Amino acid sequence: MATDGKPDGGFESPYALVQSLESSLISLDSIAVKSILRQCCNKLSPYDCVENLILPALEDIGKRWESGELSLSQVYISGKISEREIKELFGDDGQVERNGPHMAITVLEDHHTLGKKMVLSILRAGGFNVIDYGHGVTAEELIYMVARDKIEIMLISTLMLPAALRIKNAVEGIKKVSPNTKVLVGGAPFRFDKELWKKVGADGYARSASETLQLVKGIVEGASP
Repeated sequence: MATDGKPDGGFESPYALVQSLESSLISLDSIAVKSILRQCCNKLSPYDCVENLILPALEDIGKRWESGELSLSQVYISGKISEREIKELFGDDGQVERNGPHMAITVLEDHHTLGKKMVLSILRAGGFNVIDYGHGVTAEELIYMVARDKIEIMLISTLMLPAALRIKNAVEGIKKVSPNTKVLVGGAPFRFDKELWKKVGADGYARSASETLQLVKGIVEGASP
């Protein structure tokens, strides 16, 4: 067994690769990102590269945004670069979780989409296939689409408090037509009121795109949100 921080064969340690990938993503260096992923895939399967390299890097980037170290644009573009590279690793569809849950995301009765775009990018970069229901969707429209598409995890974002409060109507309707669907919420109103997600009947709340990724992974692995 290697004792110098590298596994046998001179392959960089997973931790070192994660750090290198994170630095390259933050620097928006697509060429370096591609090189690191190719190095990883010489030893591991594309799925293992995503699980052990891309996801940890994106989670660290999300935490650094939460601490004020990085900008929103850096988080968003890092996710888009990762998403593009995953499509190359896995072919045209770019999907890693081929048997993953049916998931969708929307902005309820609101038209501020940056948060949704970030979450969508991070989840797709993590290998999850997520349907984008767009923005300005009403509770009635959302309930219909969840039932139609047999959604198992529904992600709802809002920026304004009135829209956040109306999530309760959406959750009640979703649970009637699809009792097992998990509803996860996020957005500014939920950061200001830490108990609001419980008041609207959601199954979980995430402060950031990286936390959303962790919540989804927990659900997929059988843990409670």
